[in-house]
Amino acid sequence: MTVTETPGTPGATGSSAAPGTPPAPRRRPVRRRLVPYWLLLPGVLWLLVFFVLPMVYQASTSLQTGSLEAGFEVTWHFPTYWEALREYWPQFVRSLLYAGTATVLCLLLGYPLAYLIAFRAGRWRTVLLVLVIAPFFTSFLIRTLAWKTILADDSAVVGALDALHVLDVTGWLGWTEGDRVLATPLAVVCGLTYNFLPFMILPLYTSLERIDGRLHEAAKDLYASPATTFRKVTFPLSLPGVVSGTLLTFIPASGDYVNAELLGSTETKMVGNVIQSQFLRVLDYPTAAALSFLLMAAVLVAVTVYIRRAGTEDLV
Repeated sequence: MTVTETPGTPGATGSSAAPGTPPAPRRRPVRRRLVPYWLLLPGVLWLLVFFVLPMVYQASTSLQTGSLEAGFEVTWHFPTYWEALREYWPQFVRSLLYAGTATVLCLLLGYPLAYLIAFRAGRWRTVLLVLVIAPFFTSFLIRTLAWKTILADDSAVVGALDALHVLDVTGWLGWTEGDRVLATPLAVVCGLTYNFLPFMILPLYTSLERIDGRLHEAAKDLYASPATTFRKVTFPLSLPGVVSGTLLTFIPASGDYVNAELLGSTETKMVGNVIQSQFLRVLDYPTAAALSFLLMAAVLVAVTVYIRRAGTEDLV
């Protein structure tokens, strides 16, 4: 029996596609498919030259032994990490404590201001945003030096804190010494809070500004109080900004050494001060490199745990 194949059937030889069947998509030329990769190339090269290669060099330096006169040689001396951690663990703990405290203070100060700019500023929104970023127009060093005048023993700020008995509380906590604020942990934390506060406000404002105002109206229609609306609607929706702001504040604050150098004392040195001293004064490059990697590892662990706990979809 002979089977006759009609045009258009699947078994027909040399048949065309059935009516209504979309044509097969054409493959893009190779050059067009490579365009996204060419666009990524400058950024990849930048990261390779200014991040990956320095990291590899520092890793090699941390495993060297020797001296500046005799020269350093890679001997895979891993005990350098343990020795650095054993000797400078107080500075590590102090850095994380100061950075964490400054981050919490930035959140407490920055959230109300970001909320005000996002929902209540009106036509003054642009002016307030400019005022937030205005400190960046001044050198980081000059801004920190200004706090030496603000926290001087005879300044109005210290006098007000003393009159309000705030210094009694901070003295009991060990953050100040008597009526003196400068060269104490409180001075270092104040400097960190001031210098990194814009890094908290801007992500918070961006996150709050994206919230649909109709959600607040719906909560009001359901007879929710302002406190309940904030707790059930505003704050949960602003969590991505909270997480981003805390990361942008905590990470640079933990490695900062300028505030501890200018506003603190020998008892308030952070690990950044130790790294700077080991690199530029002691000239012990392996120890300095090992401390840098230990700090990076500690911050990476803390950030990973924090993001997992926060559980925001934008960052996890």
